[in-house]
Amino acid sequence: MSDNKKDQTLEKVISLSKRRGFIFPGSEIYGGLANTYDFGPLGTELKRNLINYWWNTFVSNRTDMFGLDTSVLMSPKVWEASGHTENFTNVMIDCLTCHFRTRADHLIEEAVKDVSNVEGKPLEELDALIKDNGIKCPKCGNKTWTNVRNFNQLFETQIGIITEGKSTAYLRGELAQGMFTDFKQILDSIHPKLPFGLAQSGKVFRNEITMGKFTFRTLEFDLAEFEYFVKPDEWEKHFEYWKKEMYDFAISLGLPAEKLRWRSHTKEELAHYSKRTEDLEYEFPWGFKEMWGLAYRTDFDLKNHMDKSGVDLRFTDPYTQEKFLPHVIEPTFGLSRLLTIILMNAYSEDTEKQRVVMKLPAGLAPYKVAVFPLVGNKEELSSKAKEIFNELKKTTRVVLDERGNIGKRYFTQDEIGTPYCITVDYDTLEDNTVTVRDRDTAEQKRIKIADLSSILI
Repeated sequence: MSDNKKDQTLEKVISLSKRRGFIFPGSEIYGGLANTYDFGPLGTELKRNLINYWWNTFVSNRTDMFGLDTSVLMSPKVWEASGHTENFTNVMIDCLTCHFRTRADHLIEEAVKDVSNVEGKPLEELDALIKDNGIKCPKCGNKTWTNVRNFNQLFETQIGIITEGKSTAYLRGELAQGMFTDFKQILDSIHPKLPFGLAQSGKVFRNEITMGKFTFRTLEFDLAEFEYFVKPDEWEKHFEYWKKEMYDFAISLGLPAEKLRWRSHTKEELAHYSKRTEDLEYEFPWGFKEMWGLAYRTDFDLKNHMDKSGVDLRFTDPYTQEKFLPHVIEPTFGLSRLLTIILMNAYSEDTEKQRVVMKLPAGLAPYKVAVFPLVGNKEELSSKAKEIFNELKKTTRVVLDERGNIGKRYFTQDEIGTPYCITVDYDTLEDNTVTVRDRDTAEQKRIKIADLSSILI
């Protein structure tokens, strides 16, 4: 697929998402707020299905994983101990002519063809790359740049209602710290055995300045991750195990293998807490970029929290009584970013039938089934359709659509990704059969109403 066609696909997905109620620009009636998006009715269902699928895969269906839901606001001492107030930074640059502000590493990567990743390089080297390559401001075309400088991604807020009594706090920039600070309470309450994991999903906040390419990069976004605690000398085997599990999960979402690849972080770009990190990258229209990350955090977090808090966070081996700090493997799944990937991957144009089809995996689709009564003897057909709808909604997500032309109703459901449509017609009233239409093939067949549940699961 050409780059132009890829870009068109993204633009079409953005348009469809707004038109059909998947994702809206945030604060749009006031001109919007860059890098913020709201999930509409269908987007909310899609995201909920995705979170539930992740949760069932990595938490509910395992005996070594325990779920948490920790606070967005924590003591600022947490972020000081974890190193985020000092090290959670990106590199920023401004155009002196038009005051356009962006990330310097992204500016270089997009402007210089032979450069694919400069994250973590010294500020002086980034300055030299911008100057030597004559990089122009993408907004005004001038080359009048400030020097590159660091900025912290944590969002600051204030706790307290009296100005002089306020204290600084931070919106969480990752989910991990809540799981580390609850570690001792987990040991004391449920007494898990190594290896085990603590998992959660939820909102995180990062002060991004680069335009986000839809939900690829936003100020607040949904993450799902877990901290998997292991014996220090066994971290490598667990790292490789979770690397395979993450890849298999991506494939289970219908993502094509040829659009996925692993990339190891260089020494310069490793986070301050990591000794080894690999990104599972996806081929976006703008190239291969991070989809999810897998990090070996060693005992960095537990050690620092134990040192700073004075609380013993060591694990006691129940057999040898040895006390030690477990090491941590951290798989992180960016769900907001993943939604853009899923929508782009699902988008399909059927030129023969002149329809757009969102080929969403059936388990993720906002609606699994749509029920249509034919227009005609409306009251009787409508009553039968509602009867079928009420029965199906006991076991699946179903929508009843009685509006207008049947063909347009089919095409509407194709665009929002509904796998099956059921049409109630006059024959239904005679023999209790309905027409079931497949989204992807548009093929139709008659099915007994009594058999619907087993066929549509």
